[in-house]
Amino acid sequence: MRRVLPGHGASRGSALGRARMRLPHVLDVAEERIDDVEAELERLHAAIRIVRSDMHGLRERLHGALAQEVGEFLDLHALLLDDPELLHGLDELIRTGRYSAEYALRLQRNRIAGVFQDMDDAYLRSRVDDIDQVIGRIHAALHRRPADLQGVAGEILVTDGIAPAELAQLQSQGVMAVVTTGGSTLSHSAILARSLHLPLVVGVAQALSRINDGDVLAVDGGSGLVVVEPDAADLRAHRTRLREQARERKQLNRLRREPSRTLDGVDIKLWANAESREDVADAHALGAAGVGLYRTEFLFLGSSELPDEEAQLRAYRDLVLGMTGRTVTIRTLDLGADKADRTGLTLDHEPNPALGLRGVRLSLARADLFDTQLRAIARASGYGPVRVLVPMVSSREEIVAARARLQRVCRQLRDEGFEVAESIPLGAMIEVPAAAIALPGFIHALDFLSIGTNDLVQYLLAVDRNNDALGELYTPLHPAVIRLLHDTIRSARARGKPVAVCGEMAGDAAFVPLLLALGLEEFSLHPATMLEVRRAIRGCDLGALRARAAALLRMRDRAGIEGWLREC
Repeated sequence: MRRVLPGHGASRGSALGRARMRLPHVLDVAEERIDDVEAELERLHAAIRIVRSDMHGLRERLHGALAQEVGEFLDLHALLLDDPELLHGLDELIRTGRYSAEYALRLQRNRIAGVFQDMDDAYLRSRVDDIDQVIGRIHAALHRRPADLQGVAGEILVTDGIAPAELAQLQSQGVMAVVTTGGSTLSHSAILARSLHLPLVVGVAQALSRINDGDVLAVDGGSGLVVVEPDAADLRAHRTRLREQARERKQLNRLRREPSRTLDGVDIKLWANAESREDVADAHALGAAGVGLYRTEFLFLGSSELPDEEAQLRAYRDLVLGMTGRTVTIRTLDLGADKADRTGLTLDHEPNPALGLRGVRLSLARADLFDTQLRAIARASGYGPVRVLVPMVSSREEIVAARARLQRVCRQLRDEGFEVAESIPLGAMIEVPAAAIALPGFIHALDFLSIGTNDLVQYLLAVDRNNDALGELYTPLHPAVIRLLHDTIRSARARGKPVAVCGEMAGDAAFVPLLLALGLEEFSLHPATMLEVRRAIRGCDLGALRARAAALLRMRDRAGIEGWLREC
């Protein structure tokens, strides 16, 4: 029987396939006692070794845009697998209670989840999902069966939630789309799904109760509609959407070598966000002005040892050479918050990691680490133009300290006989509201700026963008966000400092008129969305948009800002 279930489109695209149901992560295992404790312990440990090996294998297969986003979550799960609280607790339950490994997993999962769920911090409460993912993998390995993220070509996964680490594997197995009861359109999973071009619909509240295994689904990742057992009209609409999407891809491909120029002849600079050679190659082929944000965290994630100067140099040098003379912006280390590492750099059990020792705070606290990274970046400047971008800046003092360290390592390298650029521009990520507000007082200490809207919106609105319950509150279309963006861009332009937006907002073509009206002339975005943004720019009259900027700034709520956009 045909049913239409509404949700929120998180990743555009249309898919038609059979439903594959995955019930919520609850380990329902009956109590069972065992006789041979040592054999049961070895059975458990063997399963854990299998999971470690599987996760390592998946980590090694990741490349390109997936390596950063997916790798972060695999690394977090690997850390959980080595957590003494988890492992010792399991062993103790088997030894003293003589429980089966399966029942010990259930008891230990509930014990740890109870601790997390009692915490005040929403971020830490959300880590229960990671515990469930790891426990589920171990449970599957105990029975030598694949973990439940396995997919079949032609299927559409229907589940309560999806972890970023699962998406790449599901797509490689031929899964057509994902439908979830929870989730946010601005979550890490949604961002990754968009880069994978995998249709994703979130917030379909009735999906688990009204869809059965094997039902045929028509999923529209644009409108957020899921049609169960589609009729002839639905199938025609699906085919029409596919034709339109194919036509759109063809049109976009024609823009690969076209300028990013407005209708009234103003050139807008498009930089690429990158973290791999594949991203760099795509950016070069799409005519990017350069790399506006190169994430260096991937060198530190997934390794138990800190990368030395030579290892970092090779990565940065290859990046510079790959852009063949176009400027490369290398962001210094931004571990912390949701980016777990295995080197011991980040603090364990930070009460609020999003506000903790991360970004420039971590770099200045570990001067040896910072100097090593700056030396590698400075040496890479001998191969082509390089800029240094410092994340999580909140004060003038941090920029002054970073510049002093950069200047010192450059002098040292020249004394040692290395070729270093005469000048390496230093910029700041404006993602902390305090930095945006205080910017007029320290902008003279900067050579350029990059606005990180993901964190800026989160901190300004006091809304965790990964918290499903707050999904409607997290929006860049809040009047306070618009005002802060306007003031930041105006301060930079008044002092002749280049300024770009490098968050997800820059990669969404729907926001192009708004950002242009606010004075932005540089965007930094993932290569996957560059052609859509270029097309939007080419359809805008910059003069007309700037004339309407005052009306935009007078809007008092989100509805007014959305109305302003509809009139563009």
